[in-house]
Amino acid sequence: MQKSSIVPFENPSLVFKALSHPARLFMVEEIGRGEKCVCELVKRLELDPSTVSKHLTVLRNAGVLADEKRGNQVFYRVRMECVLGFSSCVREALVAQAKEQLEAVVG
Repeated sequence: MQKSSIVPFENPSLVFKALSHPARLFMVEEIGRGEKCVCELVKRLELDPSTVSKHLTVLRNAGVLADEKRGNQVFYRVRMECVLGFSSCVREALVAQAKEQLEAVVG
């Protein structure tokens, strides 16, 4: 396969890679409920600010989030709204699969 045939899929793969970490997926879902500052996410995740900032940078660089600095704080909002629907779709599919497996075992 030639490298030129991969280029159109580069950005979507970056998005999927950015969403592949549980903490980052949690952040996107939290921010999807409404704009959040880094400090709010630090409290919710119980992670140090530098770790949260690194995760947010990955999501911003992939185009999933947008940020805005206001004074000393940086606020994030979801830029790529479709990821919220995708995340919800995946979660629903996993729940349905778990129910199917449970029904197969229980009978």
